[in-house]
Amino acid sequence: MFVPVTSILVDDQDKALAFYTDVLGFVKKHDIPVGDAKWLTVVAPDAPDGVELLLEPDGNPGVRIDGEPAAQVYKKALYDAGMPFTMLGTTDLQQDYERMKGFGVTFTQEPTQTGFGAQAVFDDTCGNLIVLVQQD
Repeated sequence: MFVPVTSILVDDQDKALAFYTDVLGFVKKHDIPVGDAKWLTVVAPDAPDGVELLLEPDGNPGVRIDGEPAAQVYKKALYDAGMPFTMLGTTDLQQDYERMKGFGVTFTQEPTQTGFGAQAVFDDTCGNLIVLVQQD
């Protein structure tokens, strides 16, 4: 068994694509129209056949909580609690942190040593906090 695709819920697919490619350095793999949205995935540039990150719209009108799209309620609850939606890895946390700061990325946690390496948490501009980790 393996993970071919994993999703991150985004509030705007085009904005997410720009952030995940131009700022984070991923490359677009698929951009296929599906109704009002797209099957839009990105991959690591050094692993074009690796795990795809699906930039999935969070506005599915069919599933609601208190009248709001459930995915938006879930994302907001995580964000408001300061909990990252997902984790991305790096081989040089400090270098990526400095590069991303240069793009104006907002970090809610500066690089910090943990029991398994180092991590920093940033806002992806699409409604999510993401933890960036460098494992020992």
